[in-house]
Amino acid sequence: MISRRAFLSFAAVAPAAGVSRAANAAAADVPGLSSIPVRRVGKVEIAFRSPGPQPNGLQATKEGLWIIDQSAGSRVTLVDYADGKVLRSFDTDTVRPSGITFDGEALWIGSTFSYENVRCNATTGAVLERRPTPGSIMYTMAGDPPQRRSPLAGGPMAQMRPGPADGAGQETLMRLTQQPSNRLQGAHGQEWRDGKLWTTSTSARTIFCIDAKTWTVERRFPVPGNRPHGLAFEGRYLWHGDSNLAAFFKYDPDTGGIVEKIQLGDADPVAHGLTIWNGTLWYCDDVGVVCKMKI
Repeated sequence: MISRRAFLSFAAVAPAAGVSRAANAAAADVPGLSSIPVRRVGKVEIAFRSPGPQPNGLQATKEGLWIIDQSAGSRVTLVDYADGKVLRSFDTDTVRPSGITFDGEALWIGSTFSYENVRCNATTGAVLERRPTPGSIMYTMAGDPPQRRSPLAGGPMAQMRPGPADGAGQETLMRLTQQPSNRLQGAHGQEWRDGKLWTTSTSARTIFCIDAKTWTVERRFPVPGNRPHGLAFEGRYLWHGDSNLAAFFKYDPDTGGIVEKIQLGDADPVAHGLTIWNGTLWYCDDVGVVCKMKI
């Protein structure tokens, strides 16, 4: 068990300036960090060692606690809340993943270094869908205009272009992969709610809300730090963790405004994956431990 330092008393501040519902597809204003009220919570406890050496995402379910690990095999494990006992485990076809959630039928995993959000069978890990991570590569957003074609195309002023060589005319969507990098990173936190996948993109420093069927971005909120990680709903509010700021930030998902935060102490484990279950916030440190605290 690790003690937490005493938190500062709640700051007396006016609510953060919000963004109207009509404009919730645009980035919301992030208030100054010092003006965000701090929630008093329980002390951080190390609940158990994770089954893998580098846990990077958590998702709480009735069946147990899901953990995604960044080490060899990008392994997913379902464990018991009480002691971390392994209930199910399998490898996934993801690249150094960070973040996991459950949509009621399958798992979504943030494949950080292939810039994908990957939907997997929750029993075998078999890939069901691969979707590009917004903010890491081009993406479609609600309200975008259609692709514009030149009015001169096909006319006498349009020049001929050489055709593809060696039958390369059929385009294939290549899977982008790279070695771990601090410059270019894809998805981290994952959270599911009512047909929408919420995800963080580290490179974009943004939380995205995506319609999972059309893969269209419906909302996007900036994050306050440079190392965004986990996501978790508490009622209608969305919590987001930042590893370098050692804090969890509570968002109003209708406006994108930050209304509250939880501040970790200097001696507390670093926050990576995040989930909330029955009044307890769970998070993992990628040195190999799973932590919890009452909120």
